[in-house]
Amino acid sequence: MTGTVPANERSREVGPPPPFDPELAAALAVILQRIPATFTPDLIQVLREGMAEQRVDDDEFRLGGRYEVTERLVPGPAGAPDVPLLICLPTGTQAPAGVLYAAHGGGMIIGDHRGPEALETLGWAAELGLAMVSVDYRLAPENPYPAPVEDCYAGLEWTVGHTAELNIDPAKVVISGASAGGGLAAATALLARDRGGPALLGQMLLCPMLDDRNDTASAHQMTGLGIWDRNSNELGWTALLGDRRGGPGVPSYAAPARATDLSGLPPAFIDVGSAETFRDEAVEYASRIWRAGGQAELHVWPGGFHGFDGLAAQATLSQAAKAQRVPWLRRLLDR
Repeated sequence: MTGTVPANERSREVGPPPPFDPELAAALAVILQRIPATFTPDLIQVLREGMAEQRVDDDEFRLGGRYEVTERLVPGPAGAPDVPLLICLPTGTQAPAGVLYAAHGGGMIIGDHRGPEALETLGWAAELGLAMVSVDYRLAPENPYPAPVEDCYAGLEWTVGHTAELNIDPAKVVISGASAGGGLAAATALLARDRGGPALLGQMLLCPMLDDRNDTASAHQMTGLGIWDRNSNELGWTALLGDRRGGPGVPSYAAPARATDLSGLPPAFIDVGSAETFRDEAVEYASRIWRAGGQAELHVWPGGFHGFDGLAAQATLSQAAKAQRVPWLRRLLDR
């Protein structure tokens, strides 16, 4: 896998990158002292070890006794290993709860189901009285496509197939994810539609990783800038797809931007920064959902870099972005 992307015609068609929000720019300067703008193959194991140190234990997920926390190994795809699920069920509830089914981020190459991202998702669930299930899919490059998305789908099928046991309302299942997790959430929603699988109430796609072609204006603008630049994006997609990356015939279940039909999908919440690689593919995905007659709520945060709301959580723009998520979920659940 290479860490560089040669310039092409599109790189000469676009203007300079949008400016970072001033408060976020100051935070980014500090963040880049410990997280590289461009990821390279030799950093994958180092980054995995760093992420492992951030794993959240059961006691934190219990939220002071508000949740019962278990870890289950459930059947994976045919011929594949079992899939680990972190299951957080609200205590003291009688009526079945809805559930947030979460896929973690990490560019397809790092991360797991017990990171700070899962704890934040549980916070949304707690505000709404929902359960949360976080899936630990296999990572690339050791496990290329279709392993990650098939693990996500297998975990979703198991969850919906055991709603009575878990006291979960099967009519209130929302899939969510950020970055690679957002791309996997979108791909899992496509699989569920096309296989006649679990009926999803909604999909929350935060700065989603959708397009292996890596050739949008925003991808070119952000080369070498911010977090997860165009070169890092090539690394992640190549880990997932190998030599197929960017070429013809890549399935939509690998790269949802490749889907030719976005009709019949659950309502989407799509959130992205204006100063990040994934801006244009996220905006285009929302636009194509609308063109297909679907529902999407799109937020583009001016001056936001990739993952700004988590990496600089106290910034004014981060707080504004985070404040939109629970209200959207509440509107969705109240329909």
